Amino acid sequence: MTTLYGISNCDTVRKTRKWLETNSQAYEFHDFRKDGLQRAQVDRWCDALGLETVLNKRGTTWRALPAEQRDNLDEDGLRALLVEQPTLIKRPVLEHNGEIRIGFKADDYAALFGVA
Repeated sequence: MTTLYGISNCDTVRKTRKWLETNSQAYEFHDFRKDGLQRAQVDRWCDALGLETVLNKRGTTWRALPAEQRDNLDEDGLRALLVEQPTLIKRPVLEHNGEIRIGFKADDYAALFGVA
């Protein structure tokens, strides 16, 4: 089972979806905004890849947070914030056969899916 997590209007998510479809890879799309996230999902990603890999500090959502809030969050608070505001998560997140990937690189996806 392959699940792609992201938001539908993200250019990188669109690129990823196109790659999956062009390469005949079945997947389920989970929209952060419409479908929400569970804390267990966020914890799984952070445990596997590290919080710094999952958290998008370059995006407008992070920059829009008050500095006092950004500066005073511990790891548990950041994980809770990722559930509350999932656009803080780097996109897309791909879960495939127990593997978790963040971001899109065609070569990485080709290796993961065994596409020549």
